[in-house]
Amino acid sequence: MTAPSTFGLSTEARNLHWLLSNLVEEVPGVHSVTVVSSDGLMLLSSDPGHLTAKAAGPASGTSDGPTSDGPKGSSADLATIVSGIGSLTVGAAKLMDGGGVKQTMVAMDEGSVFVMSISDGSLLGVHATPDCDMSVVAYHMALFVGRAGHVLTPELRSELRTSLESTQ
Repeated sequence: MTAPSTFGLSTEARNLHWLLSNLVEEVPGVHSVTVVSSDGLMLLSSDPGHLTAKAAGPASGTSDGPTSDGPKGSSADLATIVSGIGSLTVGAAKLMDGGGVKQTMVAMDEGSVFVMSISDGSLLGVHATPDCDMSVVAYHMALFVGRAGHVLTPELRSELRTSLESTQ
């Protein structure tokens, strides 16, 4: 993982970048992590250098762009998936009178996706290997949420979004 540039960011923004990087580096089986705002915009990513999809997709048989362990090699793709899963599960919970959604996990043959609520609709998404220890991933996600939730203010979300847009 390439560390994102945090030059010029507030202390809170730098701390969130550090927490996100630490989640990927310290938790076995985690490929990539993203934080998505309530309106579906990516705020943080463990893979800031891959904000756009590869120049040539798998269907063409070539790949000139950088590769990543994330879905389709793009952190933006993970953010889209996390936003969609979050929206779907919130809708399902409303239909079932189930209350708020705390966490969603999708297990696939070749990977796992975890989505956890942070605060006021923001979501933490993790793409991991199929053989990861789900309880360890969930535990570390909960630690991130506990540390990040109270500082993810509208001002900080705006700063993070602006920071991501400037790297594209």
